[in-house]
Amino acid sequence: MSETEHRDFSKILAYQSAPSVLGIKPASLFSVDKRIFSVEENINYFNCKAGVKNLKIRILHESDTRTLLIVYNEKLLNERLSESTVRRYFIKFGYTAQMSLDECLDRLSGRIGEKSDFPHEIGLFLGYPIEDVAGFIENKGENYLLCGCWKVYSDANRAKKIFDNYTKCRTYLCNKLNQGIDIYKALKIS
Repeated sequence: MSETEHRDFSKILAYQSAPSVLGIKPASLFSVDKRIFSVEENINYFNCKAGVKNLKIRILHESDTRTLLIVYNEKLLNERLSESTVRRYFIKFGYTAQMSLDECLDRLSGRIGEKSDFPHEIGLFLGYPIEDVAGFIENKGENYLLCGCWKVYSDANRAKKIFDNYTKCRTYLCNKLNQGIDIYKALKIS
């Protein structure tokens, strides 16, 4: 992997997943062009370096040209998926209360690969309020109160504060990279 590729991958990672790598969101999604990036090499490098902070990247789905990745804080995502309301809601989509984090991610990946509806329960992995995920599914993406990082159906004021915090994370991390600071130094990973 070239220095240019590492820098470009880091910029996409920072922009798309700053709240997750900075520890205020359990997970984020982003996709990369397989023709431009050595996806496995970038994932392995990230997982090796960032594992000390419980951060991981995993492939969720691949097409001919793109790879959908989830970057997550293992501790935060485990906590999120252990919430009883989330576990109960997941049953509708074929998850069980006994599934490990890896098994839940395998199930999610499989559902993304199915040719039927997109698995909107993905919002629970991404830290969206369960009321908003349920509202999105029930309303088929219509009738929302606010649209930002996700479509909000329950508490618009709370969501605005979260959106602002996500923006602050993105601004902070992207500014560090634009100043020439390596993403791992910005995340205080040696």
